[in-house]
Amino acid sequence: MDEDQSSQSRIGYGSNSEDSRNDNGGLWARIKLALGMSRPDVTLRESLEGVLERHSEDEGTTAFRADAKSMMLNLIEFSDLRLDDVMVPRAEIIAVEASSSVSELLDCFLEAGHSRLPVYNETLDEPLGMVHIKDFLGWLNSKSKGRNAPAKVKTSPILSLTATNLKTPVRDLGIMRELLYVPPSMPAADLLVKMQSTHSHMAIVVDEYGGTDGLATIEDLVEEIVGDIADEHDEQDDLITKASDTTWHADARLEIEDAEELLGIELLPDEEEEEADTIGGLIFHMLGRVPVRGELVKHASGIEFEILSADPRRVRRVAIHTSPRKSNVVTEASCSS
Repeated sequence: MDEDQSSQSRIGYGSNSEDSRNDNGGLWARIKLALGMSRPDVTLRESLEGVLERHSEDEGTTAFRADAKSMMLNLIEFSDLRLDDVMVPRAEIIAVEASSSVSELLDCFLEAGHSRLPVYNETLDEPLGMVHIKDFLGWLNSKSKGRNAPAKVKTSPILSLTATNLKTPVRDLGIMRELLYVPPSMPAADLLVKMQSTHSHMAIVVDEYGGTDGLATIEDLVEEIVGDIADEHDEQDDLITKASDTTWHADARLEIEDAEELLGIELLPDEEEEEADTIGGLIFHMLGRVPVRGELVKHASGIEFEILSADPRRVRRVAIHTSPRKSNVVTEASCSS
């Protein structure tokens, strides 16, 4: 009897589970149908775009604002991003060495305009932590509050540091916070969740050998969804400006996709899109080396890149000539098609 009841119980459980799976499957089918995903070749982004478009066209409904629609679509793309897609590359990391003095740290904060700075020992491959401007100001205040103020006169605290205070190494301030260490293959969404749970807003992206590959902050991640977040300290220089009818001046950090859209030219074949993300990376990919200042690099499409500024490690600024220039120093280079 007990065995029969047990069997019936197991049968009943299995039957309910099967019904549940069928119900869930039917629900998912209805959701996909509502989003227009009944066709296997339709992506989630395309489906959502269709739903938003239909919503905007329906009478009696309020159309989505352009910025809201953009954020919804960016959110879908964000789920596919890895940290090597959003991180600040190693060459652009602004950091301070642990042996630097308080005076040098202050100068670095003022120059960078950031609220957080990573701290390293000798090289960026040895990160120790980070310093938050709030903690640094707290340390300055604790060392100088009320100094030099007359005993019987009520005044606001006067900032006055001794020479010894200004020479104190960053490593001895006692204000260093821990960093997160993450691989470049980590999904950006996973890091955002980890930052929220650990209350740490900066992560060092390390390569397979343990070296520093880049840096990611919570602002970098959020910007992928809501767009660029500019504050009063951010430089507003455009990455590309028109110099003449046939010439553009561009920062080497300009995204290839943005350049292609602006110029109406394919600069990098689809099969090679993983090779480079920026104009500087494209030129490096074409030549197999870092070009020198003044060099002209001819693209297969017929346009020419003139190197306006470069150092031994990277290209900084380029001129993009849509009409060939007469020059004896043109490097023939192209991406395979």
